[in-house]
Amino acid sequence: MAQLLSEIADGQEVRVISIASSILRVKLLEMGLLEDQPIRVLYRAPFGDPMAINVNGYVLSMRLSEAKLVSVSSNSGSE
Repeated sequence: MAQLLSEIADGQEVRVISIASSILRVKLLEMGLLEDQPIRVLYRAPFGDPMAINVNGYVLSMRLSEAKLVSVSSNSGSE
């Protein structure tokens, strides 16, 4: 089931399905959010924005508005 990255709970690992067409799409792809890439939500700032995710071994900070562009699916087969 597809969800938005902004809806994923801290500590959960998911895989990228797609990134919505946006002016930020190329930026997000360049930062490693590629199709089928596993990512883990690490934590959020005290008021929930921005959020930190682990992408391919590095920590990426994203605004929730950016995370709403990323569709993800559960990584249930590998946990």
